[in-house]
Amino acid sequence: MVTRDTKFKLNTGADIPAVGFGTWQDKDAQEVAVAEALKAGYTHIDTARIYGTEPAVGAAIKKSGIPRSKVFITTKLWNNSHHPDDVESALDASLADLGTDYVDLYLMHWPVAFGRGDSMFPKDSNGKIISGDTDFVDTWKAMEKTFKKGKAKAIGISNFSRKETERLLNETEIVPAAHQIEIHPYLQQNEACEWFRSKGIHVQQYSPFGNQNEIYSKGQNMGKLIDDPILVEIGKKYNKNGAQVALAWGIAQGHSVLPKSKTPSRIKDNLEGDFRLEKEDLEKLKSMDKGMRFNDPSANFGWNFYIGEDGKVE
Repeated sequence: MVTRDTKFKLNTGADIPAVGFGTWQDKDAQEVAVAEALKAGYTHIDTARIYGTEPAVGAAIKKSGIPRSKVFITTKLWNNSHHPDDVESALDASLADLGTDYVDLYLMHWPVAFGRGDSMFPKDSNGKIISGDTDFVDTWKAMEKTFKKGKAKAIGISNFSRKETERLLNETEIVPAAHQIEIHPYLQQNEACEWFRSKGIHVQQYSPFGNQNEIYSKGQNMGKLIDDPILVEIGKKYNKNGAQVALAWGIAQGHSVLPKSKTPSRIKDNLEGDFRLEKEDLEKLKSMDKGMRFNDPSANFGWNFYIGEDGKVE
């Protein structure tokens, strides 16, 4: 079974590698993990301001000796920096930590603004998150300026609904190059993905293994997605595991996928999830869709996310 090196085109004309290395969680383990990923052959690293892993990503890339131009780096604007006056300085801080003068893709992490300031999660006396009053359209317009200055080679969004995205398209100049959302065989979001593609927006899958992540309370009292009999059975045909089949399914949809691991063998295995599934197997995988969303922080963030989207529990 040949492992491919699939790339997709963004609407900027740039190539984005289909398999990216996610760096959410395990902050202290990330420099070693990213170094391992680069050694294994990853050329796409995904981080975010809120992860606290930008310094580790920057250090690992620098120590690897791989030229900056050969690594596709994504980072994300956090909710406390949505005010138009804060966006560029937030990106500058990320660039400083990453040790680079540009990112390949800069995403608005969530459509919601928190209160301005240094606190990532500003809270009132009752422990409730303080909301900001910046509209995401104004945040996006400030992001457009970073694109025009070349500090972000592409800009995009994350965790937006189609309705929110439509408003962005109607009221701003630059079409997002990418949209990073929760997608996996239990939450396939086919209709939404088709809509984003029709607008020229590349879809990225975070949590491509669904409830593999223990942080998702909703997925704890059920079997792991990657152990699902359909994935495991298809995997036997290709001498692959369930996780690799889940990644190959995502790539077959035209999405880039963002698995994360700190285990060297799994880091390598995930990169080998870039292989071609036959049509009959893709048909079988369609039956896995449960419309099951594991990540919805609406209650904590003070914003009703994913309205009208699959897996939204009202």
